[in-house]
Amino acid sequence: MKATTILLDRDDMSDFERGLFLKDVQRVNDEYFECDGEPALEVTRTEDGFLVCVIFNARRIKSLKRPL
Repeated sequence: MKATTILLDRDDMSDFERGLFLKDVQRVNDEYFECDGEPALEVTRTEDGFLVCVIFNARRIKSLKRPL
């Protein structure tokens, strides 16, 4: 099995990494929202690190039930 290494202190993510991240986020989004289209990712360098924004359109918020 091939191990994945995450490097720190970088200024940007590759398109491949962005795709993987957005795929993971979309799975979570689909649990809470009825999404319309693909999410977008904006990563901006700040003095303290990064500002990460995930932007997506949703038609509605799904009804969730409290676990028993």
